Amino acid sequence: MTQGDKVRVVQTLLFVEGINTLLQTLFGTRLPTVIGGSYAFMVPIISIIHDSSLTRIEDPHLVSTLLSNLWFFSPLGMVPVIALVGFGLFDRGFPVVGHCVEIGIPMLILFIAFSQYLKNFQARQLPILERFALLISTTVIWAYAHLLTASGAYKHRPELTQHNCRTDRANLISSAPWIKIPYPLEWGAPTFDAGHAFGMMAAVLVSLIESTGAYKAASRLASATPPPSHVLSRGIGWQGIGILLNGLFGTLTGSTVSVENVGLLGSTRVGSRRVIQISAGFMIFFSMLGKFGALFASIPLPIFAAVYCVLFGLVASVGLSFLQFTNMNSMRNLFITGVAFFLGLSIPEYFREYTAKALHGPTHTRAGWFNDFLNTIFFSSPTIALIVAVFLDNTLDYKDSAKDRGMPWWAKFRTFNGDSRNEEFYTLPFNLNRFFPPS
Repeated sequence: MTQGDKVRVVQTLLFVEGINTLLQTLFGTRLPTVIGGSYAFMVPIISIIHDSSLTRIEDPHLVSTLLSNLWFFSPLGMVPVIALVGFGLFDRGFPVVGHCVEIGIPMLILFIAFSQYLKNFQARQLPILERFALLISTTVIWAYAHLLTASGAYKHRPELTQHNCRTDRANLISSAPWIKIPYPLEWGAPTFDAGHAFGMMAAVLVSLIESTGAYKAASRLASATPPPSHVLSRGIGWQGIGILLNGLFGTLTGSTVSVENVGLLGSTRVGSRRVIQISAGFMIFFSMLGKFGALFASIPLPIFAAVYCVLFGLVASVGLSFLQFTNMNSMRNLFITGVAFFLGLSIPEYFREYTAKALHGPTHTRAGWFNDFLNTIFFSSPTIALIVAVFLDNTLDYKDSAKDRGMPWWAKFRTFNGDSRNEEFYTLPFNLNRFFPPS
């Protein structure tokens, strides 16, 4: 892949995710969530890349688009799933900051200082530093990183350090066109392989589980009621259409709810659907400017990682907050929560360490589709937490523990009419509820 191709991938991903965000906020869950690329697709994508029988990367997203049924679980079952949507990404936090501490640590300190300690600073009665902490701190540290790069601070440093710290990596900006509009099948007609398509379905399943947890967290941070089942199903349906668009445009990955943007709802305390829709419009517009895509791609990864340390932690804390609706004096609840958390972190870590050493996952048979399916499932912390928590919660003394599980609080949110505020948050625009009445 050339440097120009890398820029085109960033542009295409930004363009498609802007469209997906608009669709989700208009016709999906209508929560203020940004749709972004999903790490869950990395295992099957890498498998496709290393398949010598294929001459180019195929788009099995086209056949792995799923409309999933909503699984219903109690507040106790939600805790580890939502929490591990954030905690499960710990390897993308400080371990990446450590690759360039002279940039990553100042970014972490500055972002916390602006968003928390100086959040009461106002200009014209607007909390500037709280609302724009991410933008201001990123700009300052990015300029600082560029100053270090231009001054030759990394000239004689190891290649890995230069890759993580420099802002002029591989001349991305100079090789990018000024205007480039992404279009379907830009990389050629898609090919089809049943085995890879089956492996990709596992990635879609993981993406839907992670998105379900992110939707629950977003609703809480946006001060909305927990989304009823048909609203979540509606959102998952539109996410399936979004994954279809990912395949048509060739973004190299599928889509899921952006966890960092869910965390940003808590950091800025701005839960406006309109703000997200305007942002999606900017995503689409700037994706057509090749230089902008290259500029965005030149931001050193430790800057993002420093922000992740805060935002992923915020999302995880939302999951923990659901414990208030359960009885944590119950030994049953302590057992389920502890086991789900530990296995949700421990099993994916084992799969990651094994893959790093053996260059393939623990599941390594002659059936590539089977390998991709299981390895993808067990790489995901929220998916493991869901399997463990829901199984234990629905089989371990479940008949006599409804109150301890938080079911009385949760019952009214199961249906659209269970809470009068649902209509305000989740009713479709343009009076479309006449044609798609809530269940």
